[in-house]
Amino acid sequence: MEEKRNFKTYKIVMLVILVAFVTFLLTTIGMYQYFTKDGFGKQLVATSSNNEEIANTLTQYRKIIDKYYLGDIDEEKLKEGAIKGYVEGLGDKYTEYIPKEEMEDYMADTTGNFVGIGIYMVQDTEANKIMVLSPIKGGPAEKAGLQPGDYIIAVDGVQYTGEQMTEASNKIKGEEGTTVKLEVQRGNETLDYEITRENVKVNPVEGEVLDNNIGYITFSSFDDGTAEEFKAKYEELAKQGIQSLIIDLRNNGGGIVDEALEIANYILDKDSVILYEVDKNNNETEEKTTDEPIINIPIIVLTNENTASSSEILAGALKDHGKAKIVGTKTYGKGVIQQLLTLPDGSGLKITAEEYLTPNKTKINGVGIEPDEIVELPDSVENVLNVDRNEDTQLQKAMELLK
Repeated sequence: MEEKRNFKTYKIVMLVILVAFVTFLLTTIGMYQYFTKDGFGKQLVATSSNNEEIANTLTQYRKIIDKYYLGDIDEEKLKEGAIKGYVEGLGDKYTEYIPKEEMEDYMADTTGNFVGIGIYMVQDTEANKIMVLSPIKGGPAEKAGLQPGDYIIAVDGVQYTGEQMTEASNKIKGEEGTTVKLEVQRGNETLDYEITRENVKVNPVEGEVLDNNIGYITFSSFDDGTAEEFKAKYEELAKQGIQSLIIDLRNNGGGIVDEALEIANYILDKDSVILYEVDKNNNETEEKTTDEPIINIPIIVLTNENTASSSEILAGALKDHGKAKIVGTKTYGKGVIQQLLTLPDGSGLKITAEEYLTPNKTKINGVGIEPDEIVELPDSVENVLNVDRNEDTQLQKAMELLK
């Protein structure tokens, strides 16, 4: 256990897959740790009769391959394919094997340090297509003209479905200064883009003062440093005399749990429970605030069906403690946490290990958070990712309540 404490811990909860990159989300990552030969890594050794049976079965297949297969055998690819298939057999969409050559990019994605084209992507399961959630402001994709709701059909001439989003995002990645070609469907149009990859400033915290001295802060994921940016933005707005605050978590797919906990720490009373984490053995850990709050004004949190994971942690904590009203529509319902573990060979395993509950021990996973005020957007809004202020009934309701 002492060995575990020597490594930095990342608690991450994300829903949307980011490409820029920003290829990530649809996850909830709890910890980043190294296995060692002397320590936790021993738990990976196959000892049960079931594991021996699997090993024997693979050995039989290998004998057949050696006897009949005409082509060359890449031992590393065989090993990775076996591990990937084994992990996928769990049937958990959040548990994933990460080859060692992808781990560096994966950790960069996790903490919000990206080189790419600067887009957030999601899988449109109904259409089975890869959809642009939003371009990152100032990034290459936005400058090229990509828009929320665009479908990425092909990358460098290779077509991809929604189920192949990970493969597509890996193809979109690349070194700074190189280019990637995208075929994009927008309505009935098919558009072609050639975009140069750049270092991208991901997910800035944005804010402004609305009518009636209402502060407004929005951001689309919880990256490394988001809490500090949130605090700085709030203090900037406070100097302008705001008397209440709207935190817009719509379309926020989550991110690093610790960033959400820190923002809750700015708002909740000292020693307040922010969330409970429960593991497979029903061991329960509580996360509590450590400081006196710095924000003591009325707050409304905006949510929708794309509000997930870390966003739900923050929204649920503020709601349960009576520190904010929730306005909008029910959240996504992503309430499990993964551990991201680095193995001795440099590969990684992201594995679902915990479920989290709100301070009132309300279940989130598969359920979501019900708003205090359910407000739907008008039928005229075609894309919830890009809503005109004049049609934003959810924001208007929040402002009305704060008058």
